[in-house]
Amino acid sequence: MPNILSVITFLPLVGALVVLGLRLTSRPDDRQVVERTSKWIALWTTLATFALSIWLCVAFDRNAPGFQFVERYEWFSGAQYYLGVDGISVLFVLLTAFLLPLCILASWTSIKERVVDYMIAFLVLETLVIGVFTALDLFLFYIFFEGGLVPMFLIIGIWGGKNRIYAAYKFFLYTLLGSVLMLAAMLYMAYAAGTTAIPELMKFHFDATTQQLLWFAFFASFAVKMPMWPVHTWLPDAHVEAPTAGSVILAGILLKLGGYGFLRFNLPMFPQASELFAPFVFTLSVIAIVYTSLVAFRQTDIKKLIAYSSVAHMGFVTMGIFAGNALGIQGAIFQMLSHGVISGALFLCVGVIYDRMHTREIAFYGGLTSRMPVYAATFLLFTMANVGLPGTSGFIGEITTMTGVYNVSTWAAIVSASGVIFSAVYALTLYRRVMFGELTNPQLANISDMDWREIAVFAPLVIGTLALGVYPNFVFDFTTASVDALVATYQAAIAG
Repeated sequence: MPNILSVITFLPLVGALVVLGLRLTSRPDDRQVVERTSKWIALWTTLATFALSIWLCVAFDRNAPGFQFVERYEWFSGAQYYLGVDGISVLFVLLTAFLLPLCILASWTSIKERVVDYMIAFLVLETLVIGVFTALDLFLFYIFFEGGLVPMFLIIGIWGGKNRIYAAYKFFLYTLLGSVLMLAAMLYMAYAAGTTAIPELMKFHFDATTQQLLWFAFFASFAVKMPMWPVHTWLPDAHVEAPTAGSVILAGILLKLGGYGFLRFNLPMFPQASELFAPFVFTLSVIAIVYTSLVAFRQTDIKKLIAYSSVAHMGFVTMGIFAGNALGIQGAIFQMLSHGVISGALFLCVGVIYDRMHTREIAFYGGLTSRMPVYAATFLLFTMANVGLPGTSGFIGEITTMTGVYNVSTWAAIVSASGVIFSAVYALTLYRRVMFGELTNPQLANISDMDWREIAVFAPLVIGTLALGVYPNFVFDFTTASVDALVATYQAAIAG
């Protein structure tokens, strides 16, 4: 199919325009019909995007390390409309397209105000996020990267909790501030190299001092997006206030933009600086893993606990990337994909009981296994996957990453391994307090188990978590060629 990447990227935007047109041409007394129709349009649009992303993966040549399905046209002032995917980015496109229909389904009954606007925001967000993973031009990448802030800001600020305005502005300002430095670095790179094409910039050599400055400029943006300690404080607030589907996208996809940026810019374009600052990254990552795990253990809000666990898991990702070897980078990519599925499922689990009881306080719950056995089994699976139980995708990502890091920094691998123990402590403690014990709260006496719609949302996530845990080569078959090429270029630059 010609221009398949443009179709996948902009199909959700077309769906958003259709929904917008439907609202503009409808009468005020048709509100319920318009809202119901907008849900179906959003669902079918995201499903069609997912189907096309599957086709993209099937047609992808797994043995070729370069960019495929390339579309390149002159745009303005030297910038280009330049799209393409390699083994690193193609699976992130699939992950994004996989999670969006589940978010639409999860919001089917819980969102009651401004439903049409909500569906438009999610469809626009999907276009912008997929655009980040397909863009091969500096400024096209920047437009998609920063554009994603706007719909997410609206999703938190309009449909969030009672402190949603504070959380939305904190999210927006934190991420925007780091990106100003990245824009300045991009302008310099375009001037110095005479091109804005990312594949060509990967081959351009910047001197050692320039690399360090540019590395820090990009690091500032991507570290906030991950988020890394100590610039992580916006994340728990954003998660707590965001609606359930907003938290799924935030944890499942938006956090991965930082890791993807490190793989696309910091490591290949500034290899000498990446090697120089690797101990610095290891230190921040280890602190994130240990510190945020301890903070998670003391949380009273289920969502905030899972948010802090996400910061800890992203610590493994940054360590693996800057290990600079194939095992570390493969593990980091796998961890990001796995975390996208598992963390998204955990936030959906919180949404199930929040929709029923309208509270996320751990102390409110207890003894849910007697009333919600299907829910308890589902929550258990994703809790154990989050801990890193063998047989789930969480185990593959962590063990591969730590093995890669161990080959470079023994101390970082050993200290980070304690994070696996800490994650078991806070995750299993949460599960015990919410699921086991006596059903003492009379308000929980009539709580109902998951319905068919909720089961339909969780089923693909269960399959994905177990399938990747049992057969991780599904990911590695895609990534190996591109990662090997990246590592070879990185090692050659360091040696030279």
